[in-house]
Amino acid sequence: MAKRIGILTSGGDCAGLNAVVRAAVLRARDGYGWTMIGIHNGTAGLLARPVEAEELDRRMTTSTVLRMGGTILGTTNKGDPFAYPMADGSRRDRSGEIIEGCRLLGLDALIGIGGDGSFAILRKLAQQGGIPFVGVPKTIDNDVAQTERAIGYATAVTTATEALDRLQPTAASHSRVMVLEVMGRDAGHIAIAAGIAGGADIVLIPEIPWRLDALKRKIDALKAEGRNFALVVVAEAVKTAEGHTVDADRGFGQRRLGGIGEYVGEQLAAATGAETRVTVLGHVQRGGMPGAEDRLLASAFGVHAVDLIAQGKFDRMVSWWNRDVIDMPLADVVNNAHVVDPAGPLVRTARGLGICLGD
Repeated sequence: MAKRIGILTSGGDCAGLNAVVRAAVLRARDGYGWTMIGIHNGTAGLLARPVEAEELDRRMTTSTVLRMGGTILGTTNKGDPFAYPMADGSRRDRSGEIIEGCRLLGLDALIGIGGDGSFAILRKLAQQGGIPFVGVPKTIDNDVAQTERAIGYATAVTTATEALDRLQPTAASHSRVMVLEVMGRDAGHIAIAAGIAGGADIVLIPEIPWRLDALKRKIDALKAEGRNFALVVVAEAVKTAEGHTVDADRGFGQRRLGGIGEYVGEQLAAATGAETRVTVLGHVQRGGMPGAEDRLLASAFGVHAVDLIAQGKFDRMVSWWNRDVIDMPLADVVNNAHVVDPAGPLVRTARGLGICLGD
């Protein structure tokens, strides 16, 4: 029986999203003879009337799409449909409108590409509306539970590593301590991986509390060895030495992390007398062409998501585990987080290389 499958991207963008959509379209069309419907701007497209969506045709299957960053479908990371912010300041449950949007499109199933927050919302919508749903994990933070890798992470780490490669010569030329603040809302995966790959001297992640005296000892030790510079990587979710979060209000009831790099730079300058400079990498980590690893992962995930629909397996998330593509119950994914293990291999490697983790 011919099926109509909806697909949407939700939450922050990252490299590799279009590769998932391409793979899903190819598998649905050529493998099963199904039609794939691309929903624009995440759940916001399902709230619009008429619903903002289009049939994804052969244009979506070219290799050009594989190389494109961002998401050609558009996405949103604000506006909880169960408590949607209205113009008058009130909040309204608009979940029924989203479910109706799926019915207006005549969808037999829905594929959602998102992170843990998106999955919590999409799963609740699917359960409420009886919508067969499959999730595909994406986030540069790599903090989605029940998968070793999420789409976007590998490219983000490469970008952060390249930033360190460019900061190091300037640091050495000017005898400076260079602080690089990278993304990582709940976890320090980007920071620890890029720090190791980029030869950082200090890496601060939210999973390991830090002390200024430990950082000072590291900088002093480098000076004693004759080194005139240092590289420091800080995940945006790292708290101050006093345990405070550094963030700002971005509206819609959400807070935006950022600013811990400046704080660490100022603290290091005062404690060591070193000249410090701070670089906030920000959304550069999200954009750009996906690397080979993200293209491979995205392609494998897109194919497996469609196969799950063919097998009648729903309320599942595709997963990369032990060098294989499998699937996990979404119940085990939502409200959980994959954070850096303080006793795990990357932390052990960092310590073995003499990288200071602040403790």
